[in-house]
Amino acid sequence: MSRRILAALGSAVLVLGLAACSGEGAGSGNDGDKPGDLTIGVSMPTQTSERWIADGNFVKEKLEAKGYKVDLQYAGDDIPTQSQQVDQMITRGADVLIIAAIAGTALSGQLQAAADAKIPVISYDRLIRDSPNVDFYVSFDNYKVGVAQATALLVGLGLQTKDGAKGEATGPFNIELFAGSLDDNNTQYFFGGAMDTLKPFIDAGTLKVKSGQNKIDQVAILRWQQEGAQKRMEDLLTSSYNDGSKVDGVLSPYDGLSRGIITALQNAGYRDDMPVVTGQDAEIASVKLINDGVQGSTIFKDTRLLAEQAAIAAESFLQDKTPQANDTETYDNGVKVVPSYLLPIQTVFSDDIKPVLIDSGYFTAEEVAAGQAKD
Repeated sequence: MSRRILAALGSAVLVLGLAACSGEGAGSGNDGDKPGDLTIGVSMPTQTSERWIADGNFVKEKLEAKGYKVDLQYAGDDIPTQSQQVDQMITRGADVLIIAAIAGTALSGQLQAAADAKIPVISYDRLIRDSPNVDFYVSFDNYKVGVAQATALLVGLGLQTKDGAKGEATGPFNIELFAGSLDDNNTQYFFGGAMDTLKPFIDAGTLKVKSGQNKIDQVAILRWQQEGAQKRMEDLLTSSYNDGSKVDGVLSPYDGLSRGIITALQNAGYRDDMPVVTGQDAEIASVKLINDGVQGSTIFKDTRLLAEQAAIAAESFLQDKTPQANDTETYDNGVKVVPSYLLPIQTVFSDDIKPVLIDSGYFTAEEVAAGQAKD
């Protein structure tokens, strides 16, 4: 029987001598609840990205392995759909919510309803902003992701070596900058880390943003859409590179955007002179491009570990415990600093594919060669 049903019984509960179990919502200390009696709602933003499909599946597997019921929903990158799905999870009696929000500020009403029902909310990878009703955050160190992307760009251009030493190249190099969706809180961290790393090279004239577009609102791509990145790259080539000059490097924060950028470059005739293009999420299609020498790098964020941490945090709440945080200062959502657990990242160049992705079991060599993961 769920905690909300017990709470609704009111005085009948007292008559039965269950006053000690009269909490409302998850984490109330009702020792009678077994994992199989509890449901965890998992809201993922979209199934158009390989990464989010994997996240949803990994979270579901981790939680079900612990015996919990899982209500997993994908919102199709549509904010009203995600809002409705979270509403339904609350109505159906979810005991904990794990939410990867499409837009960081769009779920305040749902989060208030969850708080009223004493349902803990775990913000998954994308920090939910402007609400006091976010109880925990699991993610990666997103500022370091941006630093790693910019560093990979410098390494690819030969300005720096993998061990951090000065490279043999001198430049100047023409680069263009891309950022993710402005309604995703992570976008600010990715771009901030990258620009802090690139700024000394830009200031010295070693790197030149030929288009002049170097502000986050100029380079952001709504909803992280591949088509949006392709269109913007096409526009940049037409407007800023119609004088015969070449693009040498592109800072891209996500593999899907990278593939759109690469398509635009290939359509414009880039082949052996493909610019250095960064990425993130180690999506299999991009891993193949890296293996084939087309895309320069990606940032691997092991979503198996992220899913495990989300499951651990959810179980802590269900057991009336406080989830372990390793960062209690960085992630201010505009209302509060949200206790967080941040996981490490790895930069993947072509020679890292085998030791990092294949040997760890994330992909097989056959999947990398095909550019497609098996079901």
